[in-house]
Amino acid sequence: MKKRLIAILVAALCAASVCAAADTLSMDGKVEAGATVEVYAPIGGTVARVVGEVGQEVEPDDVLFELRTAKVYADQDGTVTGIFGEPGDAAETVAGRYGAVLYIEGSSAFRAEATTENAYNSASAKFVHVGETIYVRCKSNASRSGVGRITAIDGTGFTVEIDDGNFIPGDAVELYRDKGHSNSKHVGSGTISRQNPVAVTASGSIVRVAVEDGQSVRKGDLLLETLTGEFDGYAMTGAEIRAGQTGFIAGLKAEQGSAVTKDSVVAVLYDRAAMRIAAEVPEDSLDEIAAGDAVHIELAADESKAYEGTVRLISGVASESTTGEVTYRALIDFTPDDAVRYGMSVIVETIEAEKAEEQDEPAETEEEETEEEAGAEAEEAAEDAQGQQRRGERPEGFPEGEMPEGGSRRERPSDGGN
Repeated sequence: MKKRLIAILVAALCAASVCAAADTLSMDGKVEAGATVEVYAPIGGTVARVVGEVGQEVEPDDVLFELRTAKVYADQDGTVTGIFGEPGDAAETVAGRYGAVLYIEGSSAFRAEATTENAYNSASAKFVHVGETIYVRCKSNASRSGVGRITAIDGTGFTVEIDDGNFIPGDAVELYRDKGHSNSKHVGSGTISRQNPVAVTASGSIVRVAVEDGQSVRKGDLLLETLTGEFDGYAMTGAEIRAGQTGFIAGLKAEQGSAVTKDSVVAVLYDRAAMRIAAEVPEDSLDEIAAGDAVHIELAADESKAYEGTVRLISGVASESTTGEVTYRALIDFTPDDAVRYGMSVIVETIEAEKAEEQDEPAETEEEETEEEAGAEAEEAAEDAQGQQRRGERPEGFPEGEMPEGGSRRERPSDGGN
């Protein structure tokens, strides 16, 4: 009887297992992006270098592109005497307010506006040349003198930039071709004025100022860099386009040498937090899965990596697989970890609420049948004991002289009996 009960128990377990397997739907799926994020160019320019790579995981400050800036250089030696523009400023706006982005005060602090009308009365004295060296002396104070070069000529008038000398603006001066101020070398007379600082302007938005106020510069030194267009109310300290958030680079929309405009899309990112599973449900299995169902997910390449998910929706539009089978797309939400990457293959299995109950039922049956078996064995033992009693035998397990309840005891003769 015990063997029969065990066979029934095994059959029940097998039946429960088959039932559970029949209620589980297994599907192949892939990890895909539930949402993408577009990266916009904050300013226009030409791409000097592509830094990011498709598939690369990036943080908000990671650089995707470097832009080529327009560079402004010093056109003379001098000292930077005023910087009014900062990174992020529109260069034209700054120049409109202050006359320049910055100024350079040249090494020549004075100039003389002169004429040849009262020069020495000779053809050579009255005919001067651009670039010619001229010696200058103050009429009222001979100790104020200097030397310069003719930088411009207009008819009988000419301009001398004084490279070395001590004058007072407004000084009346005489100009000569020799250091000794010979009368025959006298080429004209004029008035000293202050040499104006050179205004440095630019177009676009400033991304970098390469000099400091009061710094001495030489002709050709870099002063500042700009990019095309204007920023939206914030300062940019470099010429890079950054990711702006955490994610994976799904695509790059610009290449080296290409021009980008402000607010154009330059890259697309996959957000790790937006990962989801896409699986195909066969047409004949649609009644086995629905939106809101819990599912079990395993990575196809590593079944030790398991996740729980929830079906978000089942598509109402059929799609045809490469084998010709009609399927419906299922989208499944889950919480990924660092082991999950976009495009990974997964195995998705449904979880039935009745499955756990069915698996518990055999244990209850075993307990009930074990109790029934114990009762049957006890009853059988009692019947055997009563049979032995009727035959006048002492049942096994009872002391000598004692009989089971309801039985009789045979008298043993005493030592002194008749």
